[in-house]
Amino acid sequence: MLNIKNKEGYKHVSYLWDEQYATSLAGDEVALLIYRSNLLGADLRLTNYGGGNTSCKVRSIDPLTGEEVEVMWIKGSGGDLGTLKKSGLAALYVDKLRNLEKIYPGKDGEDEMVALFDHCIFDLSSKAPSIDTPLHGFLPFKHIDHLHPDAAIAIAAAKDGKQITKELFKGTIGWVDWQRPGFDLGLQLKQCLDENPGIRGIMLGSHGLFTWGDTAYESYVNTLDVIEQCAAFLEENYGKKGPVFGGQRIESLPAEKRQEQAAALAPVLRGLCSSERHMIGHFTDDERVLEYINSNDLDRLAPMGTSCPDHFLRTKISPLVLELAPDADLSDAEQLKQQLVPAFEAYRAMYAQYYETCKHPNSPAIRDKNPVIILYPGVGLFSFSKDKQTARVAAEFYTNAINVMKGAEAISEYTSLPRQEAFDIEYWLLEEAKLQRMPKPKALSGKIALVTGSAGGIGKAIAKKFVEEGAVVVLNDNDADRLEKAKEEFLSVYGKDAAVAAKLDVTSDIDIVAAYAIGSLAFGGVDVVVNCAGLSISKPLEEHTDKDWDLLYDVLVKGQFKVTQHGVAIMRKQDLGGDVLNIVSKNALVSGPNNAGYGSAKAAQLHLSRLNAAELGKDHIRVNVVNPDAVISDSKIWEGAWAEGRAKAYGITVAELPAYYAKRTLLNEIILPEDIANACFVFIGGLLNKSTGNVLNVDGGVAMAFVR
Repeated sequence: MLNIKNKEGYKHVSYLWDEQYATSLAGDEVALLIYRSNLLGADLRLTNYGGGNTSCKVRSIDPLTGEEVEVMWIKGSGGDLGTLKKSGLAALYVDKLRNLEKIYPGKDGEDEMVALFDHCIFDLSSKAPSIDTPLHGFLPFKHIDHLHPDAAIAIAAAKDGKQITKELFKGTIGWVDWQRPGFDLGLQLKQCLDENPGIRGIMLGSHGLFTWGDTAYESYVNTLDVIEQCAAFLEENYGKKGPVFGGQRIESLPAEKRQEQAAALAPVLRGLCSSERHMIGHFTDDERVLEYINSNDLDRLAPMGTSCPDHFLRTKISPLVLELAPDADLSDAEQLKQQLVPAFEAYRAMYAQYYETCKHPNSPAIRDKNPVIILYPGVGLFSFSKDKQTARVAAEFYTNAINVMKGAEAISEYTSLPRQEAFDIEYWLLEEAKLQRMPKPKALSGKIALVTGSAGGIGKAIAKKFVEEGAVVVLNDNDADRLEKAKEEFLSVYGKDAAVAAKLDVTSDIDIVAAYAIGSLAFGGVDVVVNCAGLSISKPLEEHTDKDWDLLYDVLVKGQFKVTQHGVAIMRKQDLGGDVLNIVSKNALVSGPNNAGYGSAKAAQLHLSRLNAAELGKDHIRVNVVNPDAVISDSKIWEGAWAEGRAKAYGITVAELPAYYAKRTLLNEIILPEDIANACFVFIGGLLNKSTGNVLNVDGGVAMAFVR
């Protein structure tokens, strides 16, 4: 019997059902399935990103026979409930799917059965069916939810989980022992239901929860009710056996100090984690994480690994726990590396042994041996993966695993999957096939860029180009309002994992250090520094003031020097090489009237670039220059006196400047911010990795600016 009388009073889950909106979908069961799925995916206490699946069964007209048939719509392979659309669903003939039982050869033929799902497709535009398809297909209910809620998995992963489930739900929730998802598990769910008619759900040992209903709403509420009851049971038991996680072993540093330590350590960790490919990092000091990593039970629980397949597929078999004091002096990067390298070598050796011990003759080749999750007691959790989203989600999944351990320990004893079972999931040929189908990485995947002056004009164009080519960027500007607008634009267009923002005056050491710290906390360090921030002052010699001169040299020359200096320090911590790109100007090479301060500062920028290139080659840090000319579009430089000064110098009006500049070039072209962005990409996109100290003019062809 559904407990819907208190639907507004859930404490541990969110009731999000909008009856008015749902009524507007009445009669369209697939639309209601999508609506229910989106609501379930919106509450991370119910399931993880990309985890779980939902389904509904409807009567439809078979286009081949004109007769009515039963069709199951189910979340397809690789989708996410929170963002699910119809295009992410698979639709299959129920009778064809169930008839596969007649030819099922047993557990040794699980992988072959997945290929046969395609022969059961009803809607030819379907997403590829997932491995969980038969788990829904062999249950008779119209609407089914399969989720991975922490509260339920805590019970499912407890040593006494089966008995606890029976007592807690008084026999209304069935139990199926752990087994890798597949056709046989679908048959076991059917058997469990046949042996326990009238149950409202099934707990999968160490895995998750199945619940159902005759309507989308009944399934939704049944799911909430069961998870609410699990969570309430855990809450009642926290502390009964003793302190959570055996009590606190160490204290956390204050929040500000945690952030400071994490920012200092992240580039070193990133470098060590990137021994096989560039990784992007994520850091969290969530209170749930701190409670776990500061506890007496950390050393016992961490090596055990996780239980739910979704968890360890994202986080690897176990984390690396750092043996560093929370307040350790992290200022000497080389000494720190000497301390950490043995721990990383030991982790890689452990992972290689795990692979060699568990592999099968047809197992895929061993993957990256570096840790994904790194725990720093007293400070927080770092995660590293191929991109920001994957790193962030890995941290979220490990936090889910922490919740599971906490709950299981409170009511019984936490159990993880045996190593062989974990390996068989991680190196499953079907999982490998899914990885092989993923798009190839973009040219700048795994790269982190800080672009000064990136809230508009050339800087923003460069940042956009880098993100579109796979990088993550630290946006910055000294104009807070302009920076906020740029941040909102990047969030809207590229999503929350593409960029962070930091207010930055390049003449301020405090601002520079803070901007790099924000980048290190968000992504793990920096690979590309683009010095683009600038200003222009055009005056005759007699009108130039000391203030004008100092401002030009402070921003253009000293600013470039200081931003590069701090960026190189981080690159050296990572030991991954890097790129410095300096956006200079045609004026560094060409003499013109009313331009003494600006032109000489640009010349200083250009030669400083050469000097840096000569010095940093030993670190495999490349330094190159892009020289624009007359990039007027979206540029603050051209909003004020500079444009008026240049127009006056050339005896024309401001409105005539774009055409004037284009006509004086060999190609007769107007130069746009995107042209400069493309030139920057040329230097760092992978084809010029052995080039440094170069100058690339992007000016439409100005003969006087030819370098040679």
